[in-house]
Amino acid sequence: MSSQPSFPAERLPTIRRIMRPQDANIMGTIFGGTILSEIDLAAAIEAHTHHPGNVVTVAMDKIEFHKPIFVGDLVSIFTETLSIGRTSIRIRVCVWAERRGRRDTCVPVTEAQVTMVAVDEQFNPVPIDKHSTVADSPHPTGG
Repeated sequence: MSSQPSFPAERLPTIRRIMRPQDANIMGTIFGGTILSEIDLAAAIEAHTHHPGNVVTVAMDKIEFHKPIFVGDLVSIFTETLSIGRTSIRIRVCVWAERRGRRDTCVPVTEAQVTMVAVDEQFNPVPIDKHSTVADSPHPTGG
């Protein structure tokens, strides 16, 4: 992230949710694993904009936890496709937290790069169907 990133208010987040007490550790901050799970889901959602079939996570790289997330924070997760290969899709995921009770305070808290691979029912890699849309598939799955 750059030294002074600004909240991407002009974009819709892929996922948005309030962090709850059951998401927190004994320090009162949100478990890193909870955020990794949300990053994984957001990457799958982004991958499905390019491939309507099954996708699985094969790598999470460059995961950086910049600042803690607290109970009550509203988390917005933004995704961006970096590249599309024959069977894989590389996605950048940025997580922002709007601090509870301070709507004007949004801070970048976590970022990662995720690689998703299109697979068949036996989990064998298959080519990305670049000509289909999500509407072509009634039940896309992934994560």
